[in-house]
Amino acid sequence: MRKGYTPLLLGCRVQSELMFNHFTVAMSLLASVTTSTATLPFVNYKMQGPPPPFTPEKMNLVDEKTAILEVAPEKPKEKRLICKGCNDNENTALAFLQDEGINDRNALATIMGNIKQESMFVPNICEGGGRVSYNSCWGGYGLIQWTSANRYYGLGDFAKKYGGSPSSLHTQLRYMTNEVQWKRIEDRMKQSGRSINSYMNDAYSWIGWGIHGARTHYAHDYANRLITVEV
Repeated sequence: MRKGYTPLLLGCRVQSELMFNHFTVAMSLLASVTTSTATLPFVNYKMQGPPPPFTPEKMNLVDEKTAILEVAPEKPKEKRLICKGCNDNENTALAFLQDEGINDRNALATIMGNIKQESMFVPNICEGGGRVSYNSCWGGYGLIQWTSANRYYGLGDFAKKYGGSPSSLHTQLRYMTNEVQWKRIEDRMKQSGRSINSYMNDAYSWIGWGIHGARTHYAHDYANRLITVEV
């Protein structure tokens, strides 16, 4: 052999053994890391013991049964009459009358025609056309121009008893349908299938107009403008 050959071979063998030992240690560590986590104990570093039980409330979840119970049933649609081209007061009165159980087109049109003739649906109108408060009128007042003392003061007493202003639309509508004069014809106004002239004859005993005026013309006009909608 040439001089210096043996030490070089010995150094290579030592280096190989060192590399083998490092490889063996690395494989052992890798095997310990890949051990199934199912075999490892749970450790909570804040408190010892198993994890807290799962609850839907903690996850902001709602179970299926509760979700079904909280769904509101769909409200069935209802057919109503509205007045095309009418103002808010006219449509408010129309809705109120239907809530009172009057559903015939001609009956509603007749009542509307009479109110328009008397007041143009202005609740604070005084006889002659002035817009004043209830206590400032010395004649017919309101939607159907309550004129006689018992009917005029009856409006004020009604408003005081049940709350509301005697000059407001809603109070006057409530008073109108609670008067004795209205109660006499209410059942007939709730009948269906009659003509405007027939309903108008009943309306005379309710309002007691002195001059027929254009109320029948207004009634026919309303009958043509009332349309059915689903709400």
